Amino acid sequence: MHLRMPSIDRGVQSFLWAVVFFLFLYFGMLAIAISKSTALVLSLVAGFVVFLFVRTRGDADPRDRR
Repeated sequence: MHLRMPSIDRGVQSFLWAVVFFLFLYFGMLAIAISKSTALVLSLVAGFVVFLFVRTRGDADPRDRR
C-alpha cells in the first residue's frame, strides 16, 4: 500500500494562497498604522494578483510543461 497526498484542484490551491496572502498583507498593513480602507484595497488587489499567478503558473512539477 502506497500512501500519497490527496489531489487538490489548482483553483482551490490558488484561492487558499490568495486568502493567506491577503490576510498576511491586511494585518501587516494594519500593524504599521495604514488606514483600514487603504489596507483593504491594496490587500484585495494583491490577493487577486496572487490568485491569478498561482492559477496560471502554479504547477506541481515544472518539468510537466514540455
